[in-house]
Amino acid sequence: MGHSSNSSVKVEWIAAVAFAAGTAAVGYLAYKKFFSKGKGCNGMVNLHIQKDNPKIVHAFDMEDLGEKAVYCRCWRSKTFPLCDGSHTKHNDETGDNVGPLIIKRKDV
Repeated sequence: MGHSSNSSVKVEWIAAVAFAAGTAAVGYLAYKKFFSKGKGCNGMVNLHIQKDNPKIVHAFDMEDLGEKAVYCRCWRSKTFPLCDGSHTKHNDETGDNVGPLIIKRKDV
């Protein structure tokens, strides 16, 4: 009885471990699919603007800005680097909260 009982305990233990590992794997995959912060995103911010450039940089002289300038930070603007309000649609679709960079002259 001792040998048979010991063998069935091992089988039950192996089955329990296999079940727990399978459950953990399914849970992890479900988490990655439904709760991952990068949901629906491959990590790339710039999807289509000047993709032939290794790095996009825009520089402006303060004197050329006028009274106010509004710049895109969501990378979805059709008038990039200026904001065209595309962040509103982006935020609605993704749950993000990005908005433009607004630079204005200080009243003196």
